[in-house]
Amino acid sequence: MHQHENHITHEYVRIAGQRLHCAITGSGKPVLLIPGWPQTWYAWRHVMAALASQGYQAIAIDPPGSGYSDRPSGGYDTGAVAATLHRAMLALGHTQYDVVGHDIGMWVGYALASDFPQAVTKLALTEAVIPGLAPAPPIFVAPADNIFLWHFMFNQVPDLPEMLTAGKEREYIRFIFDRWSYRRDKVAVDVYAEAYATPGALRAGFAYYRAIPETIRQNLERAKRSLAMPVLAIGADHATNDAPLLTMQGKASILQGAIVTECGHFIMEEQPEAFIAHLLPFLAGVAA
Repeated sequence: MHQHENHITHEYVRIAGQRLHCAITGSGKPVLLIPGWPQTWYAWRHVMAALASQGYQAIAIDPPGSGYSDRPSGGYDTGAVAATLHRAMLALGHTQYDVVGHDIGMWVGYALASDFPQAVTKLALTEAVIPGLAPAPPIFVAPADNIFLWHFMFNQVPDLPEMLTAGKEREYIRFIFDRWSYRRDKVAVDVYAEAYATPGALRAGFAYYRAIPETIRQNLERAKRSLAMPVLAIGADHATNDAPLLTMQGKASILQGAIVTECGHFIMEEQPEAFIAHLLPFLAGVAA
């Protein structure tokens, strides 16, 4: 793992009294990388190295509540998080930048592009559906689908998840990675299990799910106008497949999709070469 960390610098910015951690490598056009749950900036390590080698500055952030960033009690709806991340980019000196978001980072990336269209020049989204854009899935689904859906309800319940996972945080996180990854050996599970076992980390993760009703309310408004910047939606065949593309259809004027095969949900770690092979031409502006 150390070969990817040689040239990574770690910066902390304070936004409204909240400390945010950013891992940065390379120089050139800035690309903001937003991880999802239950991961941290570290999920982007392969992508960061590839971006740096192609003349970009890769900025992988720990969103509020995750990794080395602070864990405020509120502000986990995607509008609030997007505003915080945009302010972090301004604090780093970037008024315009590309955005790549995975999982909940895909929700936040969409909010960022919609709420700050003057700032986001290209938007790549992977491995999620966006609450309020995609229709809500039914409760009664096959076990193969339920394994990707059950946590949406569990994580939103007040108090109970904290009680049931107390002292078993690592087991809970490992269960998620065991079930959602296809190439389990490629994923830095223990890094994330440790990160989410620290006090307050799971609570902050659950907060993103508990804010879903507010995120949906916002997204029903956002969906009234189409994104103008180019958008790439990438799915994995053993996870969301074409759902990221379908969730963005009609919401972006310039939209393209891709599916990475032999891959589970944690696409940037499970199949980094394939993911990067879609991402780099898109960011370079090469037509699909």
